[in-house]
Formats: sequence, C-alpha cells, structure tokens
Amino acid sequence: MPYRIEVDLSERTLTLRRDSQVVKKYPVAIGKPSSPTPVGEFKIVEKKRVRDPVYGFHWLGLNKPGYGIHGTNSPALIGRRVSKGCVRMRNPDIAELYEKVPVGTPVHIHR
Repeated sequence: MPYRIEVDLSERTLTLRRDSQVVKKYPVAIGKPSSPTPVGEFKIVEKKRVRDPVYGFHWLGLNKPGYGIHGTNSPALIGRRVSKGCVRMRNPDIAELYEKVPVGTPVHIHR
C-alpha cells in the first residue's frame, strides 16, 4: 500500500503518508473519555458516501466494527474529545482523504 494513515490521539491529528513521506496533516476530533478511540493497527475496509447530518458525506470504515473516520456537522468541535470513538474530520478534509486512500489502507492509532 502506498498510503498509510496515522492518528495521534495526544496531538489530535491525522497524518496521511505516502511511501513514508507526509502528504498532509489534518486536525481531528477523537473519542470522549467514556468512549475512547481505540488504539492499535487497523485498516480501511469500507468506503461509503453518506448523507448524514452527523457524519457528513464520507465514511471510511475500519476493521473494528462500528469505528471509522468521517466528517462532522460541528467543525468547531475538531480538536476535542467528543466522539463515540470515531475519528472526526472537517468535511472538506475527509472529502480530500476519501478520494486519495483505497480500501486496505493501513491505519495506525496511537497515544
């Protein structure tokens, strides 16, 4: 896979890498303390265009059922711990990421 996604929970950032080079770094919202974002090695197993007022228009589902990377209807919450464990991005950012990464892209989430 030429792309890899890294989510740094302490910095609340998502970094897209291609062949070890940083392509772009995005600010994200992460899981709240009662429903934390899972830590570990995952991969994108599903890409869906959605029309959801909470998730925005793009969903990148992880191989951990119920968890994914998606947009938000509240961009002011980016940078905070507010989700039920998913990684939230600004809608223009997830649209950009959605177009670049294929199913199978590795996702590393760490503290």
